[in-house]
Parts: sequence; structure tokens; C-alpha cells
Amino acid sequence: MSRTIDEAPYSAFHRRLALACSGGPLLDGYILSIVGVALIGMRPDLGLSTAAVSLIGASALVGMFVGGALFGVLTDRIGREVMYTADLVVMGVCSVLSFWVDGVWALALLRFVLGMAVAADYPIATSLLAEWLPTRERGRLLGKQIIAWYAGSVLAYLVGYLFLELAGPGSWRWMLASSTLLCAVFLVIRRGSPESPRWLAAHGRVGEAVALVEKHLGVRVNGRELMPQQDSTVRTSPLRQLFGARYRRRTLFCGLFFFCQVGPLFAMLTFGPQILASFGMAGGNLLDTLGTGLISLVFLIGCYPALRLIDTKGRRPTIIWSFGLMIVPLTLLGVWPTAPALVAILALCAYAFLCGGPNVLDWTYPNELFPTEIRATAVGLATSVSRVGAAVGTYLLPMSLTGLGTGPTMLIAAVVTALGLVVCLLWAEETKGMALGTTRTPDSPDAPDAPASTPAGHHDPVPARTP
Repeated sequence: MSRTIDEAPYSAFHRRLALACSGGPLLDGYILSIVGVALIGMRPDLGLSTAAVSLIGASALVGMFVGGALFGVLTDRIGREVMYTADLVVMGVCSVLSFWVDGVWALALLRFVLGMAVAADYPIATSLLAEWLPTRERGRLLGKQIIAWYAGSVLAYLVGYLFLELAGPGSWRWMLASSTLLCAVFLVIRRGSPESPRWLAAHGRVGEAVALVEKHLGVRVNGRELMPQQDSTVRTSPLRQLFGARYRRRTLFCGLFFFCQVGPLFAMLTFGPQILASFGMAGGNLLDTLGTGLISLVFLIGCYPALRLIDTKGRRPTIIWSFGLMIVPLTLLGVWPTAPALVAILALCAYAFLCGGPNVLDWTYPNELFPTEIRATAVGLATSVSRVGAAVGTYLLPMSLTGLGTGPTMLIAAVVTALGLVVCLLWAEETKGMALGTTRTPDSPDAPDAPASTPAGHHDPVPARTP
């Protein structure tokens, strides 16, 4: 695989591409969070039941499950650039149409399509970015994509608060439509973004790949250097490769740790005001909205120390310690369901801060653990599995708060997080400093190992750490 790309100087081109790729995560955070504020006015206006609220909260996540699995495969087959802007157009159209909804099912359908479009962006944008980045910057910039997610979430709560303050709960239609502006901004930013040279070379378009590397990195590269490593395994469909003996364990790891992380997380962000209200926070439509916005901000802040840790201490210790510590504040709230609102906010902020480790590895791990020909499929599948957890958590949380109470609900979240810790202890690998797509795959005794990866700029093989 190309040392020219892996060892390229970090440049303005990489910064522009990282910004362009951040649009999907930012819109995801915005679209999934703004509905939590909009529900304050939507519930009485449309006469929504608890089940209807759950359906609206989970519909976008179900759409993301479908979109991630479908568009990841398509991205590996027809290219990263082909669908790069279509998903933003779909998001913009659905956001506009949300302004005129007058029933539960119409809104659920629109948010399902929105979820499909957002999920399409993850395998497209993160694979494209990973395949252009130098090795030493890859973990940091892929991790920063999730920071864009939380920036979108914080922005959603800020915008929602302003709408509530200035126009009242009846402004919920404007809240849902407001993401149209963000779609337009990133459509402009994404103009001219190039295709992945690694994908082009893997599909026989070596001349185009060489020309793109020369244009954007300013260096000449041998076309053979861009070609993916060949082995004796029979090429099958991307999904069959992911669940074959060679990559099965990595596929399960990426999907399950993502699942266990975002199940509690999405539920808390979507229904943050209701959770805080269960701990006695007054305000109803303003103070609890600001409280949830504060928690979203801490989610964002927690990503920054984690970005440093994954490049200094490594990916594996960062994700293991993060999951272990995340259990503590959830357990505290579970055994102390009558805690004052201030204690609840502080505990949830601690959980949010500690989530930084898994957050910055959500897209780093699947992009680093799989080769070019199945990378987008792996990212899409991990996204889909995670959104099953998010959809289940979002659908069940309001019912759990009503039927079981706050304490049992928080303890269930702690158990799910503990399962994530077990998955990481068993299967998390170390990919720090590895050349993209060349980490060893020891999963199968009957499949030949890929060549051991080497840190950028070195020539001695350094095998990936496995538990």
C-alpha cells in the first residue's frame, strides 16, 4: 500500500477534506438532537402518546440501520465520490418537508429517510478521509469527525433553546426545518472533493489515482505502489468477507462496542430533558433543555483528551479504560434515583466526558482494521449495528422511565456499558501507527495472514497487538 500517502506531509488539502467530511456527523448530531427539543411543542400540538414519541425518536435511527448497511456496500462498489453529495440533498429536502407534517407517521417516515441519508455519509466520508490521510494524523482527524457530531448536537440544543425563548413551543416546525441551512453550507464546502486514489487503484483505475495524488499531494507516485496487497484468498462479496473467518472477530468487535456505547448515549441525548425532569429539575421547556445542552457540550469536550490518548497510550487501553469508568456514574444514578438534580447533571456530565474514548474510535477502528475493498462496508455495517442499539434505547427509554422508574433505567444502561467493556477486553486490537489496511488478521487458522503492518517511516514489521 502507498507509503506516499501514509507518509505525506499534513497539508491544507487534508484540512479542507476533513472539514468537508465532517458535514455528515455534524448533521447527524443536529438532526437527532433537535427533535428532542421540538418534542416539547410537538407533543401537545399533535396529541402524541408515549408510544408515538418513542416512534419519532427511534425512526431516524432505524433509517440509519438500513442506510448504513446498504450504502456501505454501494460505496465499496461504485466509489466514495459518486454518492458524496446526494445524501446531503436528501437531508435538505426531508428537513424542508418536516415543516409541513401533520401526523405521527408522516414525521416518522421523513425521519426514517433522514436517517438513511445520514448513515450513507459515514462510510462515504470516513473511508474517503482515511484513505487520503497520513498515518500519523489519521487517528486524530478521524476522531475529530465525532467532535463534529457533538458540535451539531450542542448547536441543536442552542438553536432549540433560542426558538423556545423567542417563539415558544409552537416553533417546533421551524426547529425541524432548520437543518436545511446546514445542508446547504456543506453542499458548498464539498464541491470539488476528490475520489479516493486507493479505491481507484483497487478498481483498476491506476492512472486516475496517480494523477489525483500528484495534484493534491504534489508528489509523483508509482502506480504499483497504490495497488492493494494481494493474497491467495478468493474474493467474495464485501459482506461475506466481513463475516468470513478472516474478519469475523473484527466485524463483531466494531459493531458490538459501537452498539453498547450509543444505546445509552442516544437515548440520553434524545430524551435528556425527560431524564433531568425525573431527577426533579424544574423548567419544563427551558432549564432542562439547557441542562441537556450542557451534557452534550461535555460529550464534545471529553473527545479532546481522548484524541491525545489514542495517539500516545494507544487505541486499546483508551477504549478499555473509558468503558470501565463510564459504568461508575450510571451505577451511581441507578442506586440513587432520588439524587438532587445537580448531582444528576454532574453524574451525567462525568459519563459524557468519559465517553470520549469510544467516541473518537467509533470510525477510527473500522477504517483502520479493514482493507480498502471492504472498508466502507465495514464502516456502514458498524454504523448499522450501533443504530440498532440507539433505536432500541431511544424507543424504550421513555417507556422504561414511566414503567420501571429512573433507578432501574440507569442500571440497565450500566449493564449495557459493562457488556461493551467485556467486548473491548476480549477483542480490541492496537492499531496505533499502523499503515492503513495492513494490520495482521489472526482470526482464522485457515486463511493466510496479511503482511504485518509497519509504522510509517519504518521497515521492521510490527504486528498488531491482539488479546
